[in-house]
Amino acid sequence: MSLDVAYHSSEGSGSARATTLGAGGLFVRVADAPAEGSSIRVRLRLPGSPRIHEVGGRVAWVLSPAEAGPHAAGMGIAFSDPQEIAGLARALEDHPAEDEPVERS
Repeated sequence: MSLDVAYHSSEGSGSARATTLGAGGLFVRVADAPAEGSSIRVRLRLPGSPRIHEVGGRVAWVLSPAEAGPHAAGMGIAFSDPQEIAGLARALEDHPAEDEPVERS
């Protein structure tokens, strides 16, 4: 699942594209990521959903542009709040897969 996210840490704020999302964390494409270990808050909306999820976590790892080679530079974020993780996990379970048709009324 690929989606736009907004993030905020003590090192600054930004918006970027997340290309991998699971209940435990996500990968965000950024050239200038906060330092590994930084606390971070992420806001996201699942495609087709009106609900905005805000989830806290930490920067688990950073892949700088110099290290990325043919891959996208960015940061891996590990979510940390059990209640926020549970809410996002429920939303992901209820969300149709990208290749699954969405019924419209």
